[in-house]
Amino acid sequence: MPLSRARIIAAAARVADRGGLDSVSMRTVAKELDVEAMSLYHHVTNKDALLDGLADWVAAQFYRPKTDVGWRVEMTKRANSLRAVLSSHPWGLGMIESRSNAGDALLRHHDAVLGSLLTVFPLRMAAHAFSILDAYIYGFVLTEVNLPFAPGEGHENEMAEQLVPDMAGLPHLRRMATELMATGEYSFTAEFEAGLDLILDGLERHTGGSRSEGTS
Repeated sequence: MPLSRARIIAAAARVADRGGLDSVSMRTVAKELDVEAMSLYHHVTNKDALLDGLADWVAAQFYRPKTDVGWRVEMTKRANSLRAVLSSHPWGLGMIESRSNAGDALLRHHDAVLGSLLTVFPLRMAAHAFSILDAYIYGFVLTEVNLPFAPGEGHENEMAEQLVPDMAGLPHLRRMATELMATGEYSFTAEFEAGLDLILDGLERHTGGSRSEGTS
């Protein structure tokens, strides 16, 4: 298969998935493709351009909200999409928004999000909503991918059992561990939807509409 920019970016993503963003270089990507590093420069000018391409590669996988569907439905779909994509490619956290040369996929994604929000909010409030939602999504995923256990697989119960003996002077944390985490019914993964609903409920109060209007 001929070498192309798309193949190079896809190879860079595989390298990043295995070793993180620091492992991505023209040399490691060339090795992934079994070609000479110099051959990459015909398609990608330098490492910065490679990282710009990676950021756009991730953004291309994000769900793009529509304007002919309720904004709340679309923001929920978008939030779940970002969480799934960034959990699979955690090196994208912080990197996507840090690129000074935003790619077409990222710009179109942002435009679609803003378009959906503008169906119910004035411009300034839409900007506030966009910022709040992104801060929550990115922050939650950052926490989730760095937990010392795999959430949602019953490991919260195991973690609670390990922590309880050391919580004699921490009554509130001990209560959470014994009454919630240790039941086996608590999953940190479920907190994402709960938190998202709280944010959307708060934003909805600024639309002048009811929750049912935003979910149709």
